[in-house]
Amino acid sequence: MRTALKWLARIGIALLLAALVVGLWKRDEIARLRAVNTLFDKGHIVENFSHMDRAFLTVPVPRGAGPVSALPKGAEMTLPKGAADWIAARGVTSLLVLHEGRIAHESYHQGTGPEDRRTSWSVAKSFLSALYGISLAKGEIASLDDPVTACAPALAGSVHEGTTIRHLMQMTSGVAFDEDYLDYTSDINRMGRVLALGGSMDGFAAGISARAAPPGTRWHYVSIDTHVLAMVLRGATGRALPGLMSERLIAPLGFEAEPYFLTDGEGVAFALGGLNVTTRDYARFGLMVARMGRYGGVQIVPEDWIAAATTPGAPTEPGKLQYGYQWWMPADAREGEFFAHGIYGQYIHIDRARDAVIVVTAADRGFREPGVTESNIAMLRRIASTL
Repeated sequence: MRTALKWLARIGIALLLAALVVGLWKRDEIARLRAVNTLFDKGHIVENFSHMDRAFLTVPVPRGAGPVSALPKGAEMTLPKGAADWIAARGVTSLLVLHEGRIAHESYHQGTGPEDRRTSWSVAKSFLSALYGISLAKGEIASLDDPVTACAPALAGSVHEGTTIRHLMQMTSGVAFDEDYLDYTSDINRMGRVLALGGSMDGFAAGISARAAPPGTRWHYVSIDTHVLAMVLRGATGRALPGLMSERLIAPLGFEAEPYFLTDGEGVAFALGGLNVTTRDYARFGLMVARMGRYGGVQIVPEDWIAAATTPGAPTEPGKLQYGYQWWMPADAREGEFFAHGIYGQYIHIDRARDAVIVVTAADRGFREPGVTESNIAMLRRIASTL
């Protein structure tokens, strides 16, 4: 009996030691998975969105050695009635309004500040769109109607076969992909766990097998389309996304703080929503787009690309939000009115007629409730009309 107990004790100790070894070996992965699973918790979401590097692998996007571009103060505006209630209700963490290129309002909420590099979520898609305009002008990509497999051969034979760059730009790839952020088992959340555990985003994209519609026949917003766009851009340029974005966007815009990208386990940037930038630097990017790709006297992104990317072109439903090339437009958009948009309340809203650029960062856990997006757009329009 004693011998049996001794052996059981030894086995128990061995199992405990093994568990400890595995725990230490996988410590970082376990910590990231735990962080991802609590990323949107009520008591932590605001701080998490300012410190995404605590939950994910990251890579810097160098700002370059040039000076910080001026973002001068202008006359302080009075926000419209109801704005304070909207800020509180929608979990806004920062609000910055540019009028005629000058700061008309800048405020930070819920303990955040101007130095916070706030997560972009899908606002990053509009940054990628700008890079495409430059790449097309340089002849690195011949046409939006090129098949994606021409520059991303790893997708040959996959569900992406037969899809063009334009299909991806307009979210008409037809790929079946569940974008429900509130469903733990959805494709978008499975993708998040692949990212957190150091898996391969390229592998995840290539492994999608289901199609909901033929390419080009139906508009359906699926973020995996943007990752495939990034795969194509990397193949066309032979460059990793962070270095390319640094050279062609961030350094020319004179950002004040070095952004960073979330990455997968292979160091591949999470192009569809992993950019982290200060509020003022989001405003610099928005101002460049509002000025038709020109900033500081330099044409950074071709004017014709900005015009095409921010014009409705995708076959969205009548009366609903409209879509261009990774940019949104209101259902009844005036000419020159469009926005970048990310989940949980991130916006870069541009109203060219009023010379207004409005940046919003937020941690709105109710962002999917009926009417929230519409009420947000209505408030951004009211702010712009107040200028």
